[in-house]
Amino acid sequence: MSKSQSAAKEHKKQLERLQKKDPEFYQYLQQHGKDLLTFDDEDIDDDVDVDMEDPETQLDDETHEHDISEEGEKPSKNVITTAMVDSWCNSIREDGKLSAVRSLMRAFRTACHYGDDTGNDSSAKFSVMSSSVFNKIMLFTLSEMDRVLRKLLKLPASGGKKETINELTNTKQWKSYNHVVKSYLGNALHVLNQMTDMKMISFTLRRLQYSSVFLAAFPSLLRKYIKVALHFWGTGGGALPVVSFLFLRDLCVRLGSDCLDECFRGIYKAYVLNCQFMNAVKLQHIQFLANCVIELIQVDLPAAYQHAFVFIRQLAMLLRDALNMKTKEAFRKVYEWKFMNCLELWTGAICAYSSEADFKPLAYPLTQIISGVARLVPTARYFPLRLRCVRMLNRIAVSTGNFIPVSMLLLDMLEMKELNRPPTGGVGKAVDLRTTLKVSKPILKTRAFQEACVISVVEELAEHLAQWSYSVAFFELSFIPAQRLRSFCKSTKVERFRKEMRHLIRQIEANTEFTNKRRASITFLPNDQSATSFLEDEKKVGTSPLSQYVVTLRQRAQQRNDLMMESSVLVGEKSAVFGSKLDRIPGSDEEDDIRNEDEDEDGASVFSSSWLPGGDIKAKLPKEEEKKKKKKKRKMEQEEGVGVDEDIVEDLVLSSDEDASLSDSPSTEEDDSEEQPGSRQQSKKQKLENMSKKNVRSHANKSKKRRRSG
Repeated sequence: MSKSQSAAKEHKKQLERLQKKDPEFYQYLQQHGKDLLTFDDEDIDDDVDVDMEDPETQLDDETHEHDISEEGEKPSKNVITTAMVDSWCNSIREDGKLSAVRSLMRAFRTACHYGDDTGNDSSAKFSVMSSSVFNKIMLFTLSEMDRVLRKLLKLPASGGKKETINELTNTKQWKSYNHVVKSYLGNALHVLNQMTDMKMISFTLRRLQYSSVFLAAFPSLLRKYIKVALHFWGTGGGALPVVSFLFLRDLCVRLGSDCLDECFRGIYKAYVLNCQFMNAVKLQHIQFLANCVIELIQVDLPAAYQHAFVFIRQLAMLLRDALNMKTKEAFRKVYEWKFMNCLELWTGAICAYSSEADFKPLAYPLTQIISGVARLVPTARYFPLRLRCVRMLNRIAVSTGNFIPVSMLLLDMLEMKELNRPPTGGVGKAVDLRTTLKVSKPILKTRAFQEACVISVVEELAEHLAQWSYSVAFFELSFIPAQRLRSFCKSTKVERFRKEMRHLIRQIEANTEFTNKRRASITFLPNDQSATSFLEDEKKVGTSPLSQYVVTLRQRAQQRNDLMMESSVLVGEKSAVFGSKLDRIPGSDEEDDIRNEDEDEDGASVFSSSWLPGGDIKAKLPKEEEKKKKKKKRKMEQEEGVGVDEDIVEDLVLSSDEDASLSDSPSTEEDDSEEQPGSRQQSKKQKLENMSKKNVRSHANKSKKRRRSG
């Protein structure tokens, strides 16, 4: 006889004795506490099957810790077979039996922990399974468990938010089935950490996304899920980064303040860790990561503003240290890809939400930081970095509608001797300014670098002037740039640069004539509000000469970038654009359609391998992946014309013109003693060749003298 049944009989005997000893109190209980007296020992039966729709049913104590201890069972009964799994699945689909759910959850736990070192624990009911059984258990549980849990807890078929779970925790259903929910989420998290196949992880996360609202009741599990999703978002391949990001965004939308702060801090940290280096392969992947951060900010702009303010302030403090200390270490913290990509991220965020009152105030401090970075070390070797800063300032100016004086940053570049003199380093390789911050001195003197810089100056200056080509003050804004461009045409000795500048000057003059014709007929003063509506109709159509000229420049730049990217592997190309069925707010009417589409997906193709969780497999695969990544990095560094060390200012040694720029004194000739490692090796080789030639010549002369003397 079980303990529960014996306790029930003992309780009945106590009630009988109470009726004999104190009949008045027993009569009182009959009137006011009838539930205490209506007790039947047959209500407790461990072996009866209970329908899932019965709200009075509770799981027995033996499943509270997700394990069933059955001593004395033979080892042969520990094997999970395909027939057993099929019977459980059919019972759940057809009859909705809770006993089948219990059995399936025990098998699911065994599948998720398969291969773990459990010692000599013989209490596990199931311990052996094949790969096909594992795949069937995982596929059915991940596909159907959310529906089963919602039916047990009497929740809507989809959706829900934190408030729904908070109300549910006080109900009888939650007290009965909360350990089932925790078992499902906890075991799924465990197997996520064991999986190595990207498609398998993507499918698992996609299915768990529908049950993510239950994490509101388990804060410790919530933090672990956020950490795992952030890891997959930053390091995953294929569709996994997109799936991981949608899982994080779903958490933020459903749970709100419970995970918003942690997600904002975590996703920014993950972005910084993944953007420390830049090349043609990582360019679009980093752009995709930035788009994800910007998309997550939209969930709660006031909360995101607090974090953005702190992160932008950190960038400002690094720039302040560089301006005050002027040391190699301080410059390196600013002139590196991590810092520049953070500026790019916040530029994109401000451009996306410039119309929002919560984010627009950040435009001014960010503009000041970018301008300071561009002027920090104003030498020709950092032209790519300056052009990147100018590009960010132009984007902020267009989105906010504020005037930002970027023309001086561009015109100062044209006056440096590196762009005025004919190249002395030959043609050189094409330089991709999007993936470069600093160039070496040999590249600085090549024709390809000079052309890339001059063309970029023309494009960015045209973008800046085209933004104000409909302004009533365009003549005053463009007067000094036009004069300095004419001066450059006279001083430069490169004919192709002179031709490019003359074309831009003609467009500026045509635009000045375009605005002055309308300006001659106006009657309002410069400080009048009517000035904002000047040429407003023409601006909508884009009829100014500079606007039309900028369109052709953008097409030319796009063609140039496409040629550079032809031989590169694009990472996250399709996933970098938000739209289609992925870009929908969770909880909307379209979510059910997405869910049905996902259910129609052939999940059997994902869980069809012979993979099983285990420590040995997990230990071997990451090592192999790390070796492959190291080999790829070495190949990329060999193929790149400029090494990684040149992009990150690790060998920052101020030359003569750099010293002069920091001390506000006129620049002098650069110190030729600063050489790159490649040039040093070439000089050593030349010395060895010269020495060998001298030895050969001296040996020949000695032999001639001997012959003559003989």
